[in-house]
Amino acid sequence: MLLGRTSELKHLNTYYDQEGSQIMVVYGQRNIGKTSLLRSFVEDKPFHYYRARSASCRQQRYNWGMELAEEDVKLLKYPTYMDIFKAIIKGEKEKKIIIIDEFQYIIKSSETFMKELISFVHSYWQQQNVMIVLVSSSIGWVENSMINKIGEAAYELSSFLKVKELSFEHMMEFFPGFSMEQCIESYAVLGGVPGLWEHFSDKQSIRENISRYILDMHSLLRFEGQRIVEEELRETNVYNTILSSIAAGNHKLNDLYLHTEFSRAKISVYLKNLMELELVEKVFSYDTDGKENTQKGIYRISNHFVNFYFTYIYPNLTDLETMVGSEFYKKHIAPTFKSYVAEYFKTVCKQHIEKWNKWKELPIEIDRIGEWVGKIGNIDVIAQNEEGKTIVSICNWDKPLMRYDDYEWLLFCCKEAKIHVDYVYLFSVKRFDEKLNLEAKVKPNLKLISLEDM
Repeated sequence: MLLGRTSELKHLNTYYDQEGSQIMVVYGQRNIGKTSLLRSFVEDKPFHYYRARSASCRQQRYNWGMELAEEDVKLLKYPTYMDIFKAIIKGEKEKKIIIIDEFQYIIKSSETFMKELISFVHSYWQQQNVMIVLVSSSIGWVENSMINKIGEAAYELSSFLKVKELSFEHMMEFFPGFSMEQCIESYAVLGGVPGLWEHFSDKQSIRENISRYILDMHSLLRFEGQRIVEEELRETNVYNTILSSIAAGNHKLNDLYLHTEFSRAKISVYLKNLMELELVEKVFSYDTDGKENTQKGIYRISNHFVNFYFTYIYPNLTDLETMVGSEFYKKHIAPTFKSYVAEYFKTVCKQHIEKWNKWKELPIEIDRIGEWVGKIGNIDVIAQNEEGKTIVSICNWDKPLMRYDDYEWLLFCCKEAKIHVDYVYLFSVKRFDEKLNLEAKVKPNLKLISLEDM
């Protein structure tokens, strides 16, 4: 069963059921589940699949032609793309889906591919409908370069579908053997990328999973964080330096400048490229009247696995080569892993508030949600409705007990942010102190939420 892709499947089927032919672009990062989605989509439909590769235009057509030859379709030794398209639909009586995976490799090496594709679709739309699905793992190229590359052919595209990360809730479905706490720890490492989830086992502890499936010298994920960076970027020495600096705690442009000694202009350009690839994000605080107390220009590594790699593996590559996985985990990961996971617990709490809002289980119907990063304190979640009624939250992961002092600190941060507090949601991985429990009994707008309540 395909997990968590109901809306994406509905989108694809809506276009398939339309009269005429379509050309669609489906894209998303590697391992995000594009192939699984498309397999589910075509399981009861006639389709042809081709996986493009980095090659010259001539070699690409030769490869595709040879694959068709294996299906007993007679082609010239070096067919045109039009020859290939005609051969694919020959003899079909119902609408056929043609999936071209990693199509950017074809576009980059061929000036005529899109023209031939559009000509084929136009010449056959009255006789035989087809649905062309162009698939890519290159988010940055699709969103920032593709339109310029294909020119007016872009007007012929019927739809774009971006396959995004799955939610934490879907991860819990995927790992029924994990506790809530283990799921959150896994989410902090793997993010919402189902292709990475497949490498973990809910029959083992998180420490064992990391040691065996990431740190072991034979593990496929050992250098996955580096591969993600190298796949799309050149000058990886510069990008590695910036990413490792952010992972080490340098989140402002000036901090990165002092650590790397690259010029601010150079860092800004490279950060822009990393943001286009969704590896880094610029943190924008929730818009409040307390702008003078808000930190600006904060950068974070947004890809969970890349962040894990540059936090723990990249700075300690020497020990990675000389230690077994369990020793490396004990020395380099265990001492700070709880505080590392704490940042992702905030994301989980935010997703739960969004889920409760969808289920109409909140005291207000929120339409905006975010965070506030202050100069001397943060508000992990701020959620408001159209009238300005506000829910604020802080999320405790690394302390065994959330104390009344934490609640008071949240209220102080709200004063700094100059927002009126209507409801307070306090999330804690463990317990709340007695004073907080008593306060919650007399204040109906104060809600205490442990893992058991999520």
